[in-house]
Amino acid sequence: MVTIKPKKGDLLIAEPAIIGDLSFNRSIVLLADHNHDGSIGFILNKPLEYTINDLLPEVEAYFRVYNGGPVEQDNLYFIHKVPELIPNSIEISFGIYWGGDFNKVVELITNETLKEKDIRFFLGYSGWDANQLEQELKLNSWVVSENIYKKAIIEKDYQHFWKEKMLELGGEYIIWSNAPENPNYN
Repeated sequence: MVTIKPKKGDLLIAEPAIIGDLSFNRSIVLLADHNHDGSIGFILNKPLEYTINDLLPEVEAYFRVYNGGPVEQDNLYFIHKVPELIPNSIEISFGIYWGGDFNKVVELITNETLKEKDIRFFLGYSGWDANQLEQELKLNSWVVSENIYKKAIIEKDYQHFWKEKMLELGGEYIIWSNAPENPNYN
């Protein structure tokens, strides 16, 4: 399950050691791109208080919006699993796609062809410069894991996702699965 070198489509699981990092504490990031120039990903388990309707009042749908990461938080991004419906999508892996024709997305949501289980919206993204992610991996900030959920990751419940991954990793991670998010609450 655990891999050493990250690749596009993998999950980055925040190590318990990065407690206090407001952006990444207990985060699970889907790597949308990873190459010699850097890496881009979206945090899958940090919902915001917004729905798509809050950001785009003309869209009468209430799909949840997530905090994708600390970069460009004033921009809306999305991943989905319906490339046949959304032109100009870029495949990440395992049937998960990034971006595409946003006007088409709005049209598909409006006519109820596109469902919340097909798409996930993010404000911002997570980004790393060339070699930055590798440095963070050497510092044990992240565990790299294969995306065993494939395209169903879009529907994955966010509430206990990090805890589930800690339990799957086993060993010393099991104790962290029940630790409070803020150690001061202990």
